[in-house]
Amino acid sequence: MDKGIYCLVISHPPCRVRIGAIGEREFSARFHVYIGSAQGSGGLKRLDRHVRVATSRNTRPKWHVDYLLTDPRFTLEYAVYAPTTERLECQLVAALGNHGTTGFGCSDCTCTSHLLFRNTDPKEEILDAFRHLNLQPAIKTIITPDAKDNI
Repeated sequence: MDKGIYCLVISHPPCRVRIGAIGEREFSARFHVYIGSAQGSGGLKRLDRHVRVATSRNTRPKWHVDYLLTDPRFTLEYAVYAPTTERLECQLVAALGNHGTTGFGCSDCTCTSHLLFRNTDPKEEILDAFRHLNLQPAIKTIITPDAKDNI
């Protein structure tokens, strides 16, 4: 499987969530964007794992983002991803900038956060940031079990 980089776009109401060792955090309503790396042996299969966690919600949290994906108040709307062998997630965070949840998803780098807040759907902003890094972004639509019943 290809190695790469991805953004998970998650919507939710205002709430508080305990995130493992970093503790309880408050989340304003709207959208959060989680920027992740898929440079490990599974490559972009990591993205598939996030989708499974979000749609089944019965996985024990392993990474910070799992605490959001397993919480029923949070909905994984879609993911933007691109194949690359370069470690560009911190550059993508910098390109997207803005408010983040301190200490979230960045234990292996010097970024303040890899979870950024947005008031509106950030799809075009994310696509532009990927292109700015000379990446060819693709969008993965998420179909939840409830949505499948309505098709």
